[in-house]
Amino acid sequence: MSQPTLGIIANPVSARDIRRVVANAGNLQITDRVNIVLRVLQAAHAAGVARALVMPDRGGIRALLERHLKRGEPGLPAVEFVDMEPVSTVDDTYAATRLLQRAGVAAIVVLGGDGTHRAVVRELVAEGVAAALPIAGLSTGTNNAFPEMREPTITGLAAGLYASGRIAPDEALVANKLIEVRIDGGKAGPRRDIAIVDAVVTHDRTVGARALWKTETLSAAYLAFAEAEAIGLSAIGGLLQPVGRREAGGLAIQLAADARHALLTLNAPIAPGMIKPVPIASWQRMVADESLPIAARAGTVALDGERELGFDANEQVMMTLRERAFRTVDVARCMAAAARDGLLRS
Repeated sequence: MSQPTLGIIANPVSARDIRRVVANAGNLQITDRVNIVLRVLQAAHAAGVARALVMPDRGGIRALLERHLKRGEPGLPAVEFVDMEPVSTVDDTYAATRLLQRAGVAAIVVLGGDGTHRAVVRELVAEGVAAALPIAGLSTGTNNAFPEMREPTITGLAAGLYASGRIAPDEALVANKLIEVRIDGGKAGPRRDIAIVDAVVTHDRTVGARALWKTETLSAAYLAFAEAEAIGLSAIGGLLQPVGRREAGGLAIQLAADARHALLTLNAPIAPGMIKPVPIASWQRMVADESLPIAARAGTVALDGERELGFDANEQVMMTLRERAFRTVDVARCMAAAARDGLLRS
């Protein structure tokens, strides 16, 4: 029987985009990220995880973590680094996700913002294993609508209890929605991508600074979920017509060119400390598997806050809500099961 194994992907550069410059937000240092990883590992080991596979990096997480391991840090599972050569781009996350899946990890703990979590889910969807390999998210990015703010020790316990087989998948895991983006009509053929929170259309023709924070460039927003207490572009929907993570359907919002042509203007927290007026033209609920064409003739699609896909006048962009697209560890339910069943009692 194989050892219970947990995968860990820790982005060393999340929370270092332009929104950290234009908004009043802090920056998580490498030592803080390593401390988070150590807390996850110690908790997972206490829950029954014998082995952990960690994504290597050039940003300093691996180097500092190895120092702790050489000192004989107590209470840790056997820690190995994924056999890959990091290049310090999002390709590291893609490659690590594939290799962790092939190594047979039971779950992947992700440290990062919405963009890092999207990259992991995108690869799981592409590999066809999104329903079988869950993730557990920890917020270490700028705008974090998807990963919850939670003590890493608790997330490590929950992920460890599931990974070691002590809580059944039906109780430990929960299904999530995403937005599928399809662009047709280009010379290279159809293009597809996903967003796990929001796919936002802008008038900008170039990617430029990847992080999106200028609301005057926005044309439309398509949201898998929108919570009233969220920060980031999904906050526009959250303050307009909230849609829960576990609720059926999503939300499509059309933005006006300016306040004079708007049905209403909404002041939304689109980045830490940054409240911006957003002119709203209309909105409607999205129904699962029904594709909506966008009205803009050319521009860029930002996925979970970062510009990713440019399109021009001869291309058609379609947005489709997909339900039960991937699974995550339900930390609260796992810990409730641990209390109910005495899983952490000696």
